[in-house]
Amino acid sequence: MTARPWLLCLVTAWLAGCQYLPEQLQSSPSGPPPIQSPTAGSAFCHAELPDFDNLPCLLDDWVAFGLASQRGDRVWREATLTRLGGESTERRLARAVLLAWGDVPQWNRASELYKADLAGAPTELQPLLRYWLNELEGRRRLAGQLAESRGEYQAIVEENEALTEELEAMAEKLEQLTAIEQSINLRQQNE
Repeated sequence: MTARPWLLCLVTAWLAGCQYLPEQLQSSPSGPPPIQSPTAGSAFCHAELPDFDNLPCLLDDWVAFGLASQRGDRVWREATLTRLGGESTERRLARAVLLAWGDVPQWNRASELYKADLAGAPTELQPLLRYWLNELEGRRRLAGQLAESRGEYQAIVEENEALTEELEAMAEKLEQLTAIEQSINLRQQNE
């Protein structure tokens, strides 16, 4: 009777442990190895600088470059920007992706490049580039609203400071008038 719980635990552990075996041990050794497509992240994809040439990796390469642009620092962006010279559509769009993650003044240039060259991109890539353009335009709009809000806030602060100064001047005049009135009242009482 005492062996039963141990046997049950052993069988449960054995069944649960099968999921942790490597995939190669679980499949039959005579079967063909699994086929990896280039879009599944193999060594064929993720070119350092994206282009339109490798169609099976088109989206993977551009997404990887977009992520690198987002994560890269200013030094990396500047170095990569110099490597993206040329006026081909793919180079101009790659510059747009790169500039879109730069500082706020670079966003305007990125927007211009996206708008000018988006139609020249392969049709498979256009939805991604359009999404990035829309996201960039949203950030530009928010930056504009933030600048406008800061301007309005600064105007309110300046107006508040002017009103405070005006109130302080009025309070000073009121004190002077009160002192004059008290002086007049004292004279009248003494006469």
